[in-house]
Amino acid sequence: MNILVIGSGAREHALAWKIARSDLVDEVWSAPGNPGMDAIGPCFDVAADDVEALEKLTLQLEPHLVVIGPEAPLAAGLADRLRARGFDVFGPDRAAARLESSKAFSKAQMEKFGVPTAACKTVSDPETAKAYLATLDAPYVLKADGLAAGKGVVIADTLEEAAAEAEALLAGRFGPASQSLVIEEFMPGEEASIFVLTDGEGMILMPAVQDHKRAGEGDTGPNTGGMGAYVPAPVITPELAGRIRAEIAAPMIAGMADDGMTYRGVLYIGLMITPDGPKVVEFNARFGDPECQALMAGLPGDIVPGLLAAATGGVKGNEAAFEALMGLDEFCPAATVVMASQGYPGPYEKGAVIRGVDAAQEQDGVTVFQAGTDINGDGQLISAGGRVLSVTATGATLEEALMRAYSGVDAIAWPEGFCRRDIAWRVRSGMTKAG
Repeated sequence: MNILVIGSGAREHALAWKIARSDLVDEVWSAPGNPGMDAIGPCFDVAADDVEALEKLTLQLEPHLVVIGPEAPLAAGLADRLRARGFDVFGPDRAAARLESSKAFSKAQMEKFGVPTAACKTVSDPETAKAYLATLDAPYVLKADGLAAGKGVVIADTLEEAAAEAEALLAGRFGPASQSLVIEEFMPGEEASIFVLTDGEGMILMPAVQDHKRAGEGDTGPNTGGMGAYVPAPVITPELAGRIRAEIAAPMIAGMADDGMTYRGVLYIGLMITPDGPKVVEFNARFGDPECQALMAGLPGDIVPGLLAAATGGVKGNEAAFEALMGLDEFCPAATVVMASQGYPGPYEKGAVIRGVDAAQEQDGVTVFQAGTDINGDGQLISAGGRVLSVTATGATLEEALMRAYSGVDAIAWPEGFCRRDIAWRVRSGMTKAG
């Protein structure tokens, strides 16, 4: 079969890489793709948020399955368009994708279906925001209602800071995405994520992942799209995974289906493991980035049957068979370290030459997934974005995977880039951190 992957980030590179390893797959196409994805199969220069052009491209290529990577085309209804044309699509329809595209909608659904989460209020003016903030204890959590590229969350330590942040957000810091805000009570605990492949009835839970959102070591600095991740996350025990399935994934997926929004794709469950048990921080309608890179690298089996079943049906009652095909019982510890342009997530320069990617990939267990990259006129790999490379490695243990990942980082010559050197600090130090 031929599969079309939509997107150009390291997440999509990892998906294309994993899909291409399947014996079921003849060719992997990408739109728009990146230089790393072009080495896997043909890339087509169509933007991931240009749904009309992507619909035309799909009609031309006639793939057997379309895998939508980023959230923007899902929120714009690409899956709806392609399904209406008769294509099998891995990714939820626009209505179901509102679990990510609108935090207010997501919170309302959680309340409706009894899914544990933080108390909150949706506000659209500064005075209402300040009044609700005054009822909460510090620290304060403010979230842009719409899509903000993973950067729309602010945690303020004082009421004054929270009020100022609310004004700035509502004044348009993230454009239309922050025209309204969800203000939440702070949940203490340790964060982790679970990814669920589902056709709207059956569920396949993948191993728990932890990522690092802050730009600086020690989880300091501004929020980013993610600076690294590792899997499995020890904080999610088998008992907790069972609770997450029963108390969060099952009621949400069943409730959405009952409301006429059958969810087909991957449901990203961002969790806080609180003293009262697991609670939802957020739902997303796609794989996380950089979590996906670690998951795809550590998965020993074939993910394509699971993707196809989630798109077309047949997961329910066959979960064990798909888990065996994916090799979930033999999952290999994996870690990914993001290399980003100096200045990210603020202003940064593009065009710096990157050397040593091939040398990094020659090391045991190391794969480098590309994101913000391009090829210059001399045929050299250059930086073209904020997050540029995801240096990913597997190992017999998580410690070995991390050692290999950082060895891969050290093989890459790119002075204009930076990375965090403390990925998986919770595991490496044996400590946990609140918040």
